[in-house]
Amino acid sequence: MKNLRLSRPLVFLDLETTGSDPAADRIVEIAGVRVEPDGARQERTRRVNPGRPIPPEATAVHGIRDEDVRHEPSFRQIARGFLAWLGDADLAGFNLRRFDLPLLEREIGEAGLDLRLAERRVVDVMVIYHLKERRDLSAAVRFYLGREHAAAHAAGGDAAATMEVLDAQLARYSDLPRTVDGLDALGPPRGAPVDRGGKFVRAAAGVVFAFGKHQGRPLVQVAAEAPGYLQWILEADFPDDAKDLVRRALAGEPAGGAAGKRPEPAGEPPPDQSV
Repeated sequence: MKNLRLSRPLVFLDLETTGSDPAADRIVEIAGVRVEPDGARQERTRRVNPGRPIPPEATAVHGIRDEDVRHEPSFRQIARGFLAWLGDADLAGFNLRRFDLPLLEREIGEAGLDLRLAERRVVDVMVIYHLKERRDLSAAVRFYLGREHAAAHAAGGDAAATMEVLDAQLARYSDLPRTVDGLDALGPPRGAPVDRGGKFVRAAAGVVFAFGKHQGRPLVQVAAEAPGYLQWILEADFPDDAKDLVRRALAGEPAGGAAGKRPEPAGEPPPDQSV
């Protein structure tokens, strides 16, 4: 690297996994580029048998199928060797803090080992990207429409620019839905939260997950089809009221908020009905 001074090795990490939930999903491929202070590089890539089927939606992202990892070792089997290769290196990656590191630390811990994350410095390239490149409406107008947003922060100008940006996005990305229903489905499930942490919300289908690989699915459906996932929630670091919802779902009781009421947003006035 030409523009970074290193005092000890830096390993750039990337994981391919069974899904997008760092608290529950598994590694199917792990890769690293180790850069020494003298500039020398060493690369490693290893596929891993996650011990569970790889969902089709995950395969669609990284192309790794069950048959590709059937004869590979589990992560537990390679964890000690991987830690030895890391040594005392610092770590870098894209979205490392929010996804790769929590998942990797959990997998290493389940193997009875310690990533010693507190002893390592972490460089998240996505954090730098978001810090240096604005992601507001003016930036979207510049990127999609090729002009400056002269009417920024004027309500009428912002609304009109947002309309133009959406039209330009639809023109640029052929895989985006062409209906409002389809675009609405791209976001997280909407609805009033039924626990203080917002892990579950009330939707048309009932109480649904607002996070993780079951996002958007009814809690009662997951309780019937994947009770092990709910047991994991009960054993993990989740708020007590979210765990109470899970216990009730596992027991076949109706799910709801505290005392059966939807919590009101704290400190917010009622919505303005004027236009």
